Amino acid sequence: MKLIGINIMAAVLILIIGGCQKDETKLIASPVSAAVLNASESSVVLAKEQEDEQAISFHWTPADFGYSAAVTNVLQIAPKGVNFLGAKEVTLAAGASEINYTTLELNGVLLALELPVNTQSELEVRVKSTIAPAVAAQYSNVLALNATPYAAISYLYVPGAYQGWMPETAESLISPTSNGIYTGIIQFPEVGSMFKITLERNWDNSYGETQNGVLALNGGSDIKAALAGNVEVTVNTNALSITYKLHTWGLIGDATAGGWATDSPMKYDNTTQTWKATVDLKKGNFKFRKNNDWGTSYGVTDGILTLGGGDIAIAEAGTYNITLDVTNEKYTLVKN
Repeated sequence: MKLIGINIMAAVLILIIGGCQKDETKLIASPVSAAVLNASESSVVLAKEQEDEQAISFHWTPADFGYSAAVTNVLQIAPKGVNFLGAKEVTLAAGASEINYTTLELNGVLLALELPVNTQSELEVRVKSTIAPAVAAQYSNVLALNATPYAAISYLYVPGAYQGWMPETAESLISPTSNGIYTGIIQFPEVGSMFKITLERNWDNSYGETQNGVLALNGGSDIKAALAGNVEVTVNTNALSITYKLHTWGLIGDATAGGWATDSPMKYDNTTQTWKATVDLKKGNFKFRKNNDWGTSYGVTDGILTLGGGDIAIAEAGTYNITLDVTNEKYTLVKN
């Protein structure tokens, strides 16, 4: 029998079928050429005072899958050596061949990767090109990029029923590095207390809730607080999620109205990140206690606020303004 050679056309798709252990198949266009990526810079040091200036430009030639198809391109940025696991992905505009980043925009991307600030990090950048789930993705060349982000604090605001629905005076949530994760402590009067989350101190743009714990920008309905009292609220704008946990500090001791049985609550100031209370104290002693439990408490040792320290003495009865700074382990006690 005579074998007949077959000339396979360049644009024909070859179906690659894995061994019997494979659960799925992929179509691969053959021949193909992946995108070719270039960048205007190989190293960037970002500074807050240059936020509006262009920091870097990426440009690429498109991937060729061997036939005409709508291609989706995604820019992937990741720390060097992780094989793009957990990469920051940016879907590129259809038909585009370039994307430009200002200093502010690029800094936000780098902080979302949880890179250290004011320190140079080694990154890798590539373009992922796809046309359909059944067709294997094509990846561009990998560019090396050295980048130094800067610290950037950003805020969200929480107007709601607890304070009269006024964004101008609402409590704030803070993201110390602008990585999309914001945390603050809000005092809700009851479970189910309604609120929303705004980007500025106005109603121009706000997050609502589509279902429990799931947020939508400029969509959804009023958010319902899952807990009451001093509640630590964490909003993740990357995952569009919101979570809650109790987080309270109080005074306890025979100098307080509740004695050693009941805590006198303090209120959190999100602006100064300190706990405050104005209370009537008797001659006696007290300590600071977290979440109404002795698992975490502060007292004094040799006059210095210390975790697990001794009682704080009140020598004279009166009304006191008290501030607790847990982060810096300091407190103030001022008699009116």
